Amino acid sequence: MGYTISEKILLAHTDKKDIRPGEFIEAKIDLALGNDITAPLAIEEFKKAGFRRVFNKNKIALVPDHFTPAKDLKSANQCKILADFAKDYKIKNYFEIGCMGIEHALLPEIGLVLPGDLVIGADSHTCTYGALGSYATGVGSTDLGRAFVDGRCWFKVPATVKFVYKGKPDKWIGGKDIILYTIGKIGVDGALYKVMEFCGPVIEGMAMDDRFTMCNMAIEAGARAGIIAPDEITFEYIRTKVKSQKSKVKNKYLFSDKDAVYEKVYEYDISKLEPQVACPHLPSNVKPVGSLKNIRIDQVVIGSCTNGRINDLVIAAKILRGKKIKPGLRLIVIPATQKIYLDAVKMGLAEIFVKAGGVFSTPTCGPCLGGHMGILTEGERCLATTNRNFIGRMGSPASEVYLASPAVAAASAVTGRITHPEKVI
Repeated sequence: MGYTISEKILLAHTDKKDIRPGEFIEAKIDLALGNDITAPLAIEEFKKAGFRRVFNKNKIALVPDHFTPAKDLKSANQCKILADFAKDYKIKNYFEIGCMGIEHALLPEIGLVLPGDLVIGADSHTCTYGALGSYATGVGSTDLGRAFVDGRCWFKVPATVKFVYKGKPDKWIGGKDIILYTIGKIGVDGALYKVMEFCGPVIEGMAMDDRFTMCNMAIEAGARAGIIAPDEITFEYIRTKVKSQKSKVKNKYLFSDKDAVYEKVYEYDISKLEPQVACPHLPSNVKPVGSLKNIRIDQVVIGSCTNGRINDLVIAAKILRGKKIKPGLRLIVIPATQKIYLDAVKMGLAEIFVKAGGVFSTPTCGPCLGGHMGILTEGERCLATTNRNFIGRMGSPASEVYLASPAVAAASAVTGRITHPEKVI
């Protein structure tokens, strides 16, 4: 009986000869990640236990991104805990304002995650890195603190569910539409404690930014991880980030065996798929954009670890070029990293957003989790390219959040209502 790519990666990081779904294992990790919300607690537990050294100063990443620049005294204190820990323990991968970004866009951008890696992060969207062919999953702060000590973590080996996508997608269809459609089909618990393995002709032709989007939202179906087997598109992306990357990965980890066992296999033909929108208050409450009539919005957010990459901004800017947003509507555009910010400035994208009537922010998670930079008050409605739309997610419990692609978001900013991009081109 063969292994899936996820099982191969987990097995390779243990001393075992065989593992199977449902088994509890302890494995060596390649990277441990924390942010300004989760890492302070991990650091507190680490110090409380009396430890004086970390397992590897090069395999820990600390990214203050949720409330940065610090929005208040409490968030400033949280960030200082990270900065002090990084200084005291000589953590190489600490990213202060000016060289930071949203963690799940930043780490792939600088080559910290490679195919075959085993990554844990005290953030549920750590599953984003599965787009690179790594096994990446979220953990709690205490597990992160323990990993700081010896570079090990416990795992329950998850079963894998395969998703095969076929057909020729419409020009407005991207990774966000496909993953929303998938979650709409299987529900927010449709892959509970499973790995979502994405494959098929559509995935094979998909750009990395869209692959990141799909793996990012695997957790919204309850999955422990999302993963895409690396191919030439993956390695071309990595070649721009790290040198001699092929010497750092092992080919035997990079594909699922033909006789691998899957708990389920779903096949979707997306030839006729139209842009998708997740309506309040679950990412699974998904409807085609054309079925949503006359839904007024007060705010549009384009950004986040889901859709704040350069291709996302390019798509939005193409729609907004030479146009103005609806009077009274707020447009907030947040590039996911400093590099993406600078690229957007160089390419003239930032100017397009500002001239359209929007604001162009420094990198931050900000409004996605109701932190800052776009909080909703009672009765307000936002269309966002973020990943969650739970009650009160972006502010008041009496507000509403709709999730969509950058194309739908940009078009809707022009009309002030949820709109198919084709209607504003």
